Amino acid sequence: MPALFVGHGSPMNALESNRFTEAWRALGARLPVPRAILAISAHWYVGASAVTAMARPRVIHDFSGFPPELFAFDYPAPGAPDVAAEVAEVAAPMRVALDAESWGIDHGTWSVLAHLFPRADVPVVQLSIDASKGLFEHVELGRRLEPLRRAGVLVLASGNVVHNLHRIDWTQPHSGFDWARRFDAAASECMTSEPAAAPALSVHADFAMAVPTPEHFVPLLYLAGLADAAGEVPDPFVDGFAYGSLSMTAYAVGLRSTVAGAG
Repeated sequence: MPALFVGHGSPMNALESNRFTEAWRALGARLPVPRAILAISAHWYVGASAVTAMARPRVIHDFSGFPPELFAFDYPAPGAPDVAAEVAEVAAPMRVALDAESWGIDHGTWSVLAHLFPRADVPVVQLSIDASKGLFEHVELGRRLEPLRRAGVLVLASGNVVHNLHRIDWTQPHSGFDWARRFDAAASECMTSEPAAAPALSVHADFAMAVPTPEHFVPLLYLAGLADAAGEVPDPFVDGFAYGSLSMTAYAVGLRSTVAGAG
């Protein structure tokens, strides 16, 4: 089963049709139906590692200032407590707690899944990002998740390689600033050659501008770890920028072999 990193951008992508959402939808049409989805979203960034373990996760509208139709959007996917237990098991000895009530599915997850699996009929569990862990520890946890792919679980990491909301320029909806392009290119070179070295991007000259806070960058490290454990390198399947300071680059591991096998 493939593993993905998707630059999710604005929550409005759940409702809109653009070249990024069209790429997600086209990819979803090619994918075999997974047993379950493990989502790692930038928007569950807390001081511990936990995985949702409820049968019916709630849909979280974790934003403000958007149209009413976005707050009304529902993605009623079932949960998978058995898969949550598997996540905790493969992560050991790194501790992942089972969360039966506090979280659910946030927009970093459902804004993408609305296009990948629009029927909301595949069970979803979501893994928190532990803010107390260092960058290499996130790669290591990603490595430990790799057996889930062989058990039919699609891993979806959702963030943005470049994510600087303070630098957004609404007059540039389809372009990126020079510093955003440089950092995105450096990340692409790393991910497509030596993904396990992705934490070293933190010393790049444009890192502070591209990654002013870590939560949207860290999901990329989970894909880096998964790729390293599998002895593969990710393939970009869509790229581009939004509003100058957001990279929408997305990567897949294992996509070509999985789709070929399914055909």
